[in-house]
Amino acid sequence: MSAAQTPPLLSTVGLCKRYPGVVALDGMDFELRAGEVHVLFGENGAGKSTLISMLAGANQPSSGEIRLHGQALRLGSVHEARRHGISAVFQEFSLVPTLSVAQNLSLGDEPCRAGWLQTVEVRQRARRMLDGLGFDIDPDALVSELTRAQQQMVEIAKGLRGEVSVLILDEPTASLTDREAQRLFELVARLKASGVGIIYISHRMQEIEQIADRITVLRDGRKITTLQAAQTDADALIELMSGRAIEQIYPHIAHQPGEPVLEVQGLSSTNGVRAASLVVRRGEVVGLAGLVGCGKSELFRAIYGLDPISAGQVRFLGRLLTGARPRQWLREGLFYLPPDRKAEGLVLGFSSQANMALPLLSTVLRGRGGWLRRRLGRHLTAEAARQVELAPHNLDKPVGLLSGGNQQKVLFGKGMTREAALYVLDEPTVGVDVGTRTALYQLVQRLCEQGAAVVVISSDLPEVLHLSHRVYVMRHGEIAGELQGEAIGEKPVLNLFFGSSESRS
Repeated sequence: MSAAQTPPLLSTVGLCKRYPGVVALDGMDFELRAGEVHVLFGENGAGKSTLISMLAGANQPSSGEIRLHGQALRLGSVHEARRHGISAVFQEFSLVPTLSVAQNLSLGDEPCRAGWLQTVEVRQRARRMLDGLGFDIDPDALVSELTRAQQQMVEIAKGLRGEVSVLILDEPTASLTDREAQRLFELVARLKASGVGIIYISHRMQEIEQIADRITVLRDGRKITTLQAAQTDADALIELMSGRAIEQIYPHIAHQPGEPVLEVQGLSSTNGVRAASLVVRRGEVVGLAGLVGCGKSELFRAIYGLDPISAGQVRFLGRLLTGARPRQWLREGLFYLPPDRKAEGLVLGFSSQANMALPLLSTVLRGRGGWLRRRLGRHLTAEAARQVELAPHNLDKPVGLLSGGNQQKVLFGKGMTREAALYVLDEPTVGVDVGTRTALYQLVQRLCEQGAAVVVISSDLPEVLHLSHRVYVMRHGEIAGELQGEAIGEKPVLNLFFGSSESRS
């Protein structure tokens, strides 16, 4: 029997999810076969998370049916879904930070004898699980002490506990290095070969091309189509997902370079940057590219005062500011957007408005006697929300309840509440959909054409290539080369990534 004739392992028929005034998923028909990777592709709000939450038992449908091996299935909880072999690894981690890796991997299924917890067996079981997946993590380490990438690996290991026939992976590589992601893809290939059906959510076109068998495109809570991955391409998928051609996503940004805003000479830092020199001018977008771990993020973390500088000089608008701290940089006119919005950029329990007002608290909003100028704060944050296209009804919501795309808009909004001469955007569109990307790219265009300097630090090569007037490429903590204008292209940048002879000719 061919793959196309194989009966579905898991399917939905007319699946709907309604909330008061909102239809989150509308009449969804979906099929997953055993031994395939089926990618769900769509913008934030398209219905992907709603669908997988119901398949994983975390949410229940308003109408329609879920079928496993052709039999109707009612899932009242995640635990019930797990009993049927359906396991999900969500984008939001479910680990207990104060417990060890081993304790997390046995949570809810602890080995006991005569009422006593078998702690040695807990550790041995965790070691076997981690070794079998190729994850080099200490079972005794506290989860709170792990990097986000290591926590992601533990979450994946937890999802594969027991007999799994359906595995759901929601943006699993968002926190992983290239090497760690490759390990995950090898694991996915092994699971496919053993007959596991995998539902995979990602915005990264390169990994979709690498591992997908079929792709279902969703838009506005509805299924648009299901395609064979080998018979489509990135441009077609993006147009199906967003209703826009790819040419409409990246704006043409006028290049009118003015005076130098940032001048870095021979900078070395304790986080691995060595003798880096660069210049950023008003009216231009400068890209910083390189492989994961090359030092591109570390360079600007050192400049911004988050990591110590061991040598070199940093000038901003002609003033020597080597070693300045973040508070001073903010006052001087540098806005830094960190790559991890949840760990470093946002206070998830605060409203969007309160988050966007944070950079103003010690200066603009501080009135006589220390009283806060609340009316001014509301005005400035409302204007910032308008600039980043954040809907007004999201202003009073806690940021933690917003979609990833809207959270990123709030993070950008923090930089729009006061004027800056330089905007440093580190992984500015990580984990967001094409619609949000388009809005944020247009914001970059406006900032640059209004005379600001913009630095885009990104692991997304098309983003760097399409937005930048000049590109610095980093390798092993050093600047490997600079490209500008017509010289900017995928091949020259990749040559600098890997240090090929062509890049030095």
